[in-house]
Amino acid sequence: MQPRQGYRVNPISLSDARDILRFRLALEPACVMEAIGNASDATLKSLDQFRDFSGDHESFIAYNRAFHTALAHASGNRRMASALCDLIGQADRLVRVSVANLRGHDPAKLVAEHVSLIEAMQRRDSRSAARIIKNHIAQTEKRVLPALKRNAVIVEGRDG
Repeated sequence: MQPRQGYRVNPISLSDARDILRFRLALEPACVMEAIGNASDATLKSLDQFRDFSGDHESFIAYNRAFHTALAHASGNRRMASALCDLIGQADRLVRVSVANLRGHDPAKLVAEHVSLIEAMQRRDSRSAARIIKNHIAQTEKRVLPALKRNAVIVEGRDG
């Protein structure tokens, strides 16, 4: 907040975006593995609510945050879930950039990736689930980082 001027949103630095995505790549697969190993069938079944999405881009941001937060909590590990939920909240602007760089700006591909992950988790197929979540995050990075590099407003250095 800036006195008598309103709010200013800090630009996303390329290094901060990279850090967020790499931290997700380390933490989220661990949460998924914990969920597969420890969550009840009912907890994994509750992920079915994320099989469908319809709405605009802003609705997708909320849907995506809720999905990844549900994965974090399904782990049953409060500390990992807390760290991942914080990270997911910080990544909302990156999700916006990611959707904007999808062909046709249609998040259906991302929802399909979520569905594949849900199915692997419900089968308790750790190998497939790990591959899917890692690929999901890697594809986000492939869409987001080049888009940020093209954006003249984005700073390369660390936020501070």
